[in-house]
Amino acid sequence: MSTNDPAARLFPALYEGDEDAVVRLLRAGVSAEAVDEDGQSALYLAAVSDQPGMVRLLLTAGADPDRLSLGTDAPLCGAACGGHTEVVNALLAAGAGPNTVEEFGLTALTWALRGGHTSVATALLAAGADPDRPGPAGELPLVTAAHRGSVGCVRALLAHGAGARAEALAEARRLLGVDLEAELLAGLTRTHGPGHASVTHRRPSPGGVTVEVQLLDAEGRPFAGDDLQTGHAEIAALLEADAARPGR
Repeated sequence: MSTNDPAARLFPALYEGDEDAVVRLLRAGVSAEAVDEDGQSALYLAAVSDQPGMVRLLLTAGADPDRLSLGTDAPLCGAACGGHTEVVNALLAAGAGPNTVEEFGLTALTWALRGGHTSVATALLAAGADPDRPGPAGELPLVTAAHRGSVGCVRALLAHGAGARAEALAEARRLLGVDLEAELLAGLTRTHGPGHASVTHRRPSPGGVTVEVQLLDAEGRPFAGDDLQTGHAEIAALLEADAARPGR
């Protein structure tokens, strides 16, 4: 793409967060559906980088909220994966389908639950996301949230009638007796092979602590990681109380 092409200037403006420049380019006729030299759409890049102002500008200028970037990546899913609630709300307000499926059968709700992003999950469910739609490996949303250890996501799903409550309770109970650091390291080792040094981080999060394990390369730099929250005890209690209610 020639640097004399106005469309080529759209993406540097996006990366720099220059909303005024984006407005000028859109008014000059640059398409809101523009793609960069790699084929990624402007809307997807703005969504995944948590730029709600840019997202709204592109949507107002005609960007399709459900158009898959590179034919595989949905803007709503990119925003949900990162926990970008304001972007998710902007996309939903513009008509993005809450059950849009991207590559490998992933939906925005699956991404939100995997990341423990309660506010995103709540917004998606309120917009009509299916609380029982299985993930790509057949995992049910409530089980995913219970595995994650996200009390907020479990509460949101229960409020929207999610099923698989016995299975979710079993998963929460299982993880109560597990060393989460060892669980995460085992999963990373299965994916990336043995022999890597690792480092563990613990940080406060809603409902407890988030435990993150990262694998390190030969120079000591992180190259892969995974994390879980520690709300399993509260989740088990919630699900036990739900099971004990009359009519359950």
